[in-house]
Amino acid sequence: MQRRVGGVLCLFTIVLAILDQNIVSSAIVPIVRDLDPVHGVEHVAWLVAAFALAATVVLPLYGRLCDSFGAKPVWLGAVGVFLVGSVLCGAAQSMEQLIAFRAVQGVGAGGLMSVTMVVLANLAEPGDDRGRSGGIGGLFAGFGMAIGPFIGGLFADHDNWRGIFYVNVPLGLVVIIGGLFVIRIPRETTRTDLDLPGAGLAAAFAAGLLLVCEWGGQRYPWISPQILGLAAACVISLALFVWRESVAAHPVLPLSLLRDRTIRGSYVIQLLIGAAMIGAMVHLMLYLQVARGVSASDSGLYLAFMAAGLALSGLTAGKIHLATRTALLLGTACAAVAIGAIALFVHEGTSLWALRGVLVLLGVGFGQLIGRLITVVQDAAPRHQLGVATTGIRFFQSMGTAVGAAAVGAVLARVYQARTGEALASHPGAMSDFVVSLDVVFVVAAAVVLLAMLVSARLKVTERSVATKGEPVPAAA
Repeated sequence: MQRRVGGVLCLFTIVLAILDQNIVSSAIVPIVRDLDPVHGVEHVAWLVAAFALAATVVLPLYGRLCDSFGAKPVWLGAVGVFLVGSVLCGAAQSMEQLIAFRAVQGVGAGGLMSVTMVVLANLAEPGDDRGRSGGIGGLFAGFGMAIGPFIGGLFADHDNWRGIFYVNVPLGLVVIIGGLFVIRIPRETTRTDLDLPGAGLAAAFAAGLLLVCEWGGQRYPWISPQILGLAAACVISLALFVWRESVAAHPVLPLSLLRDRTIRGSYVIQLLIGAAMIGAMVHLMLYLQVARGVSASDSGLYLAFMAAGLALSGLTAGKIHLATRTALLLGTACAAVAIGAIALFVHEGTSLWALRGVLVLLGVGFGQLIGRLITVVQDAAPRHQLGVATTGIRFFQSMGTAVGAAAVGAVLARVYQARTGEALASHPGAMSDFVVSLDVVFVVAAAVVLLAMLVSARLKVTERSVATKGEPVPAAA
């Protein structure tokens, strides 16, 4: 009973984190109208990117914190930070404040999305399916991605976009109280030094990359000293990060994991899928609300069709036992076709029912990927590195989300400006140009998924999902 209730709390925590990563996508228009109606659209990408970047930076540290203090206290601490960030977001008075507070929220969400999987692994008994918790957790995460915009739209339509953040407080308190009194896991800890220099270098690289995507060709010319300097800083910080991880006693991302072809390929696929998925979802919401006049809540309902595809994929997975690589190829192919079809349907007179059908296919595709990659990594990783390998795949997913949000937003702004000579904030006067610019966004996202399919085709997978009986599951590594 304790394992079952604890598992439900963990899955609920994953949904809570993923919901808030995507919940702002359908509330963007009301948020911009309230906080910065003139230039707010220019900062839209950062509402997602700040959250994802903060989560990316702290993800590797969470694995080491689990080593030092145990998975349960670190998990509960992450929930607490997430709730503080939620309250601050609800009280924000400007776009700049909201973006900063979204970063605070992201620091907590990094633990919700990673340490939760370690807690689930600790709740499993010897002999349980080792990848099962990853698959179920991934399915719940996908469900949260789909229904987040709908919930955000409900609050936005009632002129209460701040409610999308305040609603986290009672839900998070339920998780904390339940975790304190229900979850019981062994606290096997090993005091290790946190690799703060490594985490800082990872943050510097990610932040620099996002700024290059955001500012290049828009705020500054591509060959300007500012952009070239940022690009050079990115290269230097990445090189220093690799060096630091090779010499650190307890690196945040052990290079030994990246030497494994299976783990390395899974990380790359997760990064590409994260970038394409967030780019497609955010800009689909923009298209429906701006170009088609769909309300915030109704636009969020479109992703219920994607959720239906995710559910269909999850239900059939138990009956149709596909080889892992086959499932990855099928998932990436379906997702690429669906996003490419969206590019064809994003026009002012296209049938919205056709768009709904494509979203079902998109959900089926992502349903084959979410969770499956966690299983692949957990099966390939040494047991003493299970925790850091799991946080690693979340690291690359968050990195993909952050870079994808900034890069795809930059593509939209640049294509529109190239066609009209005006800033994106003035798009209502040139709707056809705005729609054509969105076409390019979805074509780019489809190309990214196709690249993920090519990596999947070369992925070497060892089908090994059942843990050895009697071998304990570690807290983290």
